[in-house]
Amino acid sequence: MTRIRFAAIAALTALAASSAGAQLGSFNPPPGPQKTFAITNAHIVPVSGPEIANGTVVISGGKIQAVGASVSVPSGAEVIDAKGLHVYPGMMDAGTSIGLSEIGQGANATVDISEVGSFNPNAMAYYGLNPHSAHIGVTRVVGITHVITRPTGGILSGQAALVNLAGSTAPQMAVNRSIATVIEMPRSGFGGRGFGGFFAAQGPANTQDVNRTRQRQLDSLRTMLRDAEAYGTAMDAYAKDKTLPRPKHDVVLASLVPAVRGQMPVLMVADRVTDIKEAVGFAEENKLRPIIVGGRDAWQITSFLKDHDVPVLITSVMDLPTREDDPYDVNYSAPAKLAQGGVRFAITSGDAGAEARNLPYTAGMAAAFGLSREDALKSVTLWPAQIFGIADRFGTIEVGKAANLVVTTGDVLEAKTDTKYLFIDGRLVPLDTKHTDLNDKFKDRP
Repeated sequence: MTRIRFAAIAALTALAASSAGAQLGSFNPPPGPQKTFAITNAHIVPVSGPEIANGTVVISGGKIQAVGASVSVPSGAEVIDAKGLHVYPGMMDAGTSIGLSEIGQGANATVDISEVGSFNPNAMAYYGLNPHSAHIGVTRVVGITHVITRPTGGILSGQAALVNLAGSTAPQMAVNRSIATVIEMPRSGFGGRGFGGFFAAQGPANTQDVNRTRQRQLDSLRTMLRDAEAYGTAMDAYAKDKTLPRPKHDVVLASLVPAVRGQMPVLMVADRVTDIKEAVGFAEENKLRPIIVGGRDAWQITSFLKDHDVPVLITSVMDLPTREDDPYDVNYSAPAKLAQGGVRFAITSGDAGAEARNLPYTAGMAAAFGLSREDALKSVTLWPAQIFGIADRFGTIEVGKAANLVVTTGDVLEAKTDTKYLFIDGRLVPLDTKHTDLNDKFKDRP
C-alpha cells in the first residue's frame, strides 16, 4: 500500500512539475474568456469612416456588436472607461514568418521555417507554428493582432497561414490554415550595378550558367503546376463517376489545386523590376493570382502593376538602399509612390519574427516620407485584409467584424504610444511579455 501511495504521489508531482514547466516555458499569457465588453468614452478610429471623438465600442461573442457616439452599454457588460484613450482595429503583418523561427543563428532546433528540397507545396506553416514563441507576446503588445506567417526556402515553399496572436495551441490561433501558396521565383543572373551585383561581377559566362539553371527550375515549376491541374480534373471526374479508376492520392499535387484554380492567392517573392515583371508574367501564363512579396523596386513600375491589378506586400521600407546611387530615402518613400501610382499594397515588417513588432513604426516612417497618415494606417489594417480577401472580418472597427482591437494612449503608429488594453477574438489579452518579465526581474538590480 505504501509503495502504491508513493508511486501515485510521485506521478502527481511529476505531472504538476510538467504543467508548471510548460507555463514557465511560455512568455505569452493566455487570453481571458470571450465576454461582453463595453469600451466607453474613447476616441475611436474605425479606419472605414470618420473618427469618433467620444464613443463606445461593444464586443461580445468575439465580434463587434456596436460602435458609435450614442451606443448604449448592455446590461452585464464589463465596462472599460477609455477616457483619453484611442481605439484602433488590430494591425496585420502579412509579410512575416513569426512562430516558425525563434533563434535564427546558432539554435537550429528552434527553426522550422523551411523544408529540404525545392518543391514543398504541401508544407504548411500551421504545423510548424510555436504558440509560445517569445516573439508573439512582444509583437501583439504593440497592437498587431493577426499575421500571415509563411514558410520560406526552395521554389515552392509551402502554405502560409492566417493566425491570431493569442492562444496556447496552433488550432486556437489559426484563422485559416492555408491562406496562400508561397513561390520564391528563381532570380535571373543579372545583378545590376551597386551593392550586391554579384553575378554581374562574375562575368557573362557565370550569368549564362545561372540563367540556364533558373530556366530548368522554372520548367520544373510549370510541370508541377500543370500536373496539379490535371490531378484536380481527375479527382473531380472520379467524384462524379465512381466507375472511373480512382486516381492515386498525391498530397503534393492536391495542395496545389486551389492555387492553379485561382481559388487561393500565390505569394511570389520578388524585389527587382525584372523579377517582378517575370513573376507577374509567369502567374498570368499559369492562371495564378499573384501577390508580390518584397517589392523593393515596385515603385518604379506602378503603371505595370496597376494595369495587371497585382498587389504588393512591401517588406523593405526600413532597409538601407541597395544601389550605390540610390537616395537615402528610396525605401522610406516607396509606399507613397505606390499609393500615388494607384497600386494596391500593404506595408509589412519584412521580418521573420523577432522584429515584426516594428510594423507600426515602419508604417509611421512611410507616413513621414510622403504617405498620408490615413493611408499609412490602412496599409497595416484594412489594405492587407483586402488583399487576402478577409476584409469582411478584419481591418476596421465595424459591426460584425472580429473583435481584434487595441486601446492606446495615442497614435498607434507613434513609438511613444503605449497599449492599455488588447483584444483578440473578443478576449482580453494580458500585456505581459518576455520584455516586461525581464524588466521586472532586473530593474532593481544594483
